[in-house]
Amino acid sequence: MSLRYVFFYTSFFLLIFFGGCLGKKNTVVLPSSEYDLANPAKLILQDALAEISGISFYPKDSSVFAISDESGFLYKIHLTNRARTEQWNFDKKRDYEDVVQLGSSFYILESNGNIETLNFSNAGDTIYNRRTVFPGDNEKKNEFESLYYDDQYKGLVMICKDCEDDNRKFTSAYYYDPVKDQFSGPIFKIDLDPIAQHLGISEIKFRPSAAAINPLTKDVWVLSSTNQIIVVLDRKGVVKDVYTLNPTHYNQPEGIAFTPSGHLIIANEAGDNYNSATLLILKPKK
Repeated sequence: MSLRYVFFYTSFFLLIFFGGCLGKKNTVVLPSSEYDLANPAKLILQDALAEISGISFYPKDSSVFAISDESGFLYKIHLTNRARTEQWNFDKKRDYEDVVQLGSSFYILESNGNIETLNFSNAGDTIYNRRTVFPGDNEKKNEFESLYYDDQYKGLVMICKDCEDDNRKFTSAYYYDPVKDQFSGPIFKIDLDPIAQHLGISEIKFRPSAAAINPLTKDVWVLSSTNQIIVVLDRKGVVKDVYTLNPTHYNQPEGIAFTPSGHLIIANEAGDNYNSATLLILKPKK
């Protein structure tokens, strides 16, 4: 085993089981009070995940389900088994951006807002999928990269990265009902002025790339790779806090998830600082 893997597994097991620790440069450094974002533990991923674009933590066996942009494969990364990775082909290549595992189903978001639902057969070797088209897919230019489950809405929330009906003042969020298999919304709009004020700038073009609910605070954590920030929202989309990310560690962060105990996991695409994609893992401070 190479030294880099020895370093990761030592750090990771201390982190999980014993509480040990892991665009443009922002002009204002806004650290998090919940996590030490400057010191993540790092797991290097295989080449197939170089363009990892979405993750979902699976507590049953401490693994992470993931998708990679335009690959049409669902991946399972076993964190406690030397990062052994399984994969299943579910469709042809599309622009896949995020994944949510809910019960026995997987919901995969395409950049145009379409959602593909995956279910395995009882034998576990056959995938049944359903593709639901976002309203106005052929009429409007919409781009999405973030999808998360909200138990208050009893469904999935998707936040615009760049939607035609939005402007420089707000970013919209839509709702998908997995039972009725239908979209609605916007269910809330994120006021961008508080984000700009936190950063000390006059305005911002906010471009969310992933989102998840922190189980400790019940807030929504929205990751923006382009802006290199994390924005913390309440469930109605009101901005509560903004944290800046150091590009040395967060070269191209595209996925976010939490463990039930509140450990933060961020997926980083391969880029200029790293030749390989990574998972960055951080334990809560409190």
